[in-house]
Amino acid sequence: MGVPSIFLRMFGCNFRCKNFGRYQEHILGEDVRSNPEVVEVIKNIKNYKTFEELPLVSTGCDSYSSVYPEFKEFAIKQTADELAQEIVALLPFKRWTNEHLVITGGEPLLGWQKSYPTLLNHDLMQDLKELTFETNGTQKLTAEFKRYLEAWSGSKRTRDDITFSVSAKLPNSGERWEDAINPTIVCDYETVGYTYLKFVVATEKDVEHALAASIMFRDEGFQGPVYLMPVGGTVETYFLNAKNVAETCLKYGLRYSARLQCDLFKNAWGT
Repeated sequence: MGVPSIFLRMFGCNFRCKNFGRYQEHILGEDVRSNPEVVEVIKNIKNYKTFEELPLVSTGCDSYSSVYPEFKEFAIKQTADELAQEIVALLPFKRWTNEHLVITGGEPLLGWQKSYPTLLNHDLMQDLKELTFETNGTQKLTAEFKRYLEAWSGSKRTRDDITFSVSAKLPNSGERWEDAINPTIVCDYETVGYTYLKFVVATEKDVEHALAASIMFRDEGFQGPVYLMPVGGTVETYFLNAKNVAETCLKYGLRYSARLQCDLFKNAWGT
């Protein structure tokens, strides 16, 4: 947190997480793949010309535009060369110094693993030192990609220069426990790079689920730290939860993760 970083957001996800912030609205039998706020945006999608014009939502996934297929037309298609040039152009000195590259989504390990070596091998990316994947922890690393990452960190970098930021989804997301909590997969990430867990919570029940999930991961052999992050697709929701979540972290000896994009930029697109 606080490190100058380039965020590369990939399109597509195996989850929808439509229930964040909707704790009183879990209606038995409703379509678990749809968030009412997003459904309303989709109904009026012709009113939006660019990605930046899409409204923020207070419930469900705050990155919905990279998740729902209806928004695919807003995604930018680029070659690895075009993307590398654009990334470097965003760097403060137009070259890599100590900035991080954070690949997020959607779910960045869903179908994209075979594409990353082409980007990371580009001449303009050779001085990149720190690489992070923000993932939901459900996608296995392919054998080919594991070998690539091991080689990527094996010369002028170390294993700790690769990070897996695992936001495993609890029932408050609307996703099923058996689909979302995958200790074996996450423990495999630890063989490749530094890995931590991050649970998004608001209520006492969420905390109970986070603690139960943490035990499952530890039982599997997970060694990394565990963070709690307050729910908050909008600043109003976020600030209602932040202090309570921080106090919960103090109570249970967990780490606290702020939403810096809310603190500084009100969670605007591109932050």
